[in-house]
Amino acid sequence: MSSARETAAEPVADARRWMALAVLLTATLLDLLDATIINIAIPSIQRDLDASYTSIQWIAAGYTLAFAVGLVTGGRLGDIFGRKKVFLLAMAGFTLASALSGLATGPDMLIISRVLQGGMAAMMVPQVLSIIHVTFAPQESGKVFGMFGAVCGIGAVSGPVIGALLTEWNLFGLEWRPIFLVNLPIGIAGLILGHRFVRESKAPSAPRLDLAGVTLVTLALFMLLFPLTRGRDLGWPAWCLASMAGSIVLFVLFVLHQRTKVRKDASPLLELSLFRIRSFAAGIVVQLTFGTSFGLFSLTGALYMQVGLGWTPLRAALTSLLFGATMAGVAMVAVPKLVPRFGRKVLQAGALLMIVGLGLYGWIAHQQGTEVTPAQIAVPLIVGGCGLGMIMAPLTSAVLSEVPGQHAGSASGLINTINQVGLSLGLGLTSVAFFNVVDDAGKPAPTGGAPFITAFTHSLWWVIGGMALAFLLMFALPKAAQAQFAPPAEDGAEDTAAASGAASADDEPALRSEAAPAANAATPSVG
Repeated sequence: MSSARETAAEPVADARRWMALAVLLTATLLDLLDATIINIAIPSIQRDLDASYTSIQWIAAGYTLAFAVGLVTGGRLGDIFGRKKVFLLAMAGFTLASALSGLATGPDMLIISRVLQGGMAAMMVPQVLSIIHVTFAPQESGKVFGMFGAVCGIGAVSGPVIGALLTEWNLFGLEWRPIFLVNLPIGIAGLILGHRFVRESKAPSAPRLDLAGVTLVTLALFMLLFPLTRGRDLGWPAWCLASMAGSIVLFVLFVLHQRTKVRKDASPLLELSLFRIRSFAAGIVVQLTFGTSFGLFSLTGALYMQVGLGWTPLRAALTSLLFGATMAGVAMVAVPKLVPRFGRKVLQAGALLMIVGLGLYGWIAHQQGTEVTPAQIAVPLIVGGCGLGMIMAPLTSAVLSEVPGQHAGSASGLINTINQVGLSLGLGLTSVAFFNVVDDAGKPAPTGGAPFITAFTHSLWWVIGGMALAFLLMFALPKAAQAQFAPPAEDGAEDTAAASGAASADDEPALRSEAAPAANAATPSVG
């Protein structure tokens, strides 16, 4: 199997590598913050830009969708052109997109800027793990990935709180805009320090870019998500249904194209042989179902707290912090302590806890109406957070447990991509599960209060249904905990890590086995 250490056989013990690590972790934190920070500023953005709720959906989904699609090629660009070069270019683009987002004069400009931001993040993030891999010696990996995991947890939990503080402080009268503009000094500093301290590296034999495959999967996702988001406003015209049906055709064409790529030059975007592994195939569906459910919950939860209940951004963020902090704490225990002893039962127990927590949340929201307090929903948020922590990191390990070692990079990348696609799909489903109920309240359209509470409790049934489906699909996962990756089928087997969406072509299983659980735990907050 080809390895990054063919480029740098033994990482140089250079003291500057720790400065390089600081730059890389800062880039990771920027991505996590911008993925989670937007929900908390929704009311402020609406007032300032006169944005519709459809626009709000796209402002949130545009980032995750561009990130998901861009992951398919992000790692390969670094392998081909140089990881440092691509990393710095992507950070510069991310910083520019942040400036454009903060200076947006209307919702359309903000949507385009967010899409650009997500695309740049998709180029930037894969380089982080690859550069770490060629910069640090194996004996340092535990310390380095411990720091990486800590940054992921901090980003996932702190994003909404930072967004709330920046919004409520209303710095220089800019309201929500500082949540993006704060990236400018950080990004500029990262570029200067990255240029000085990050070492350049390339893959020894980088694969070709599959531009046709990228085009097919991008069009398929757009044809599915665009009408799903816009259909409600337009009265569900025939072209919306035709577009969603056409997306299925494009997905089929994508699979056929990937088969052709395997026969032609063995450099597909998607390693189709992985789906012959029962646990992996079922796990990918679990990941998609789970991501979709959580994407729906994250946006509707923010709308419920801030629009339905009229809470301030800070109050909503601090309340939802119970959910994120509990998730992070339980995840740290679930992987090393619970999974080795109970196997997939840990994930299934997590799904059941999520169902109980969400059900209790919906019941309290219905009973208390607009008078609900943070203390009253604390218990369901904590229960749901415990369930989430028992699923997030263990799911990646379970899905990858029977994957051959030579396919580790491809499998890990696909899981991360599918998770982002699921989040985007869930944000798109908000139109159907949430805003259709708001519309039923009559004209003129409600601006808060009871209709939004009713819509939230209705959307929770969709989320509960998704978690119930995930619970059933988990029966296809291995019963007991296994090694993170199965050994390669034969010595010297072809390295197909190049097919990885989120990883570089030559990331090794050891890198992914440590990094994937931490990275996968970074998800949007409910408020």
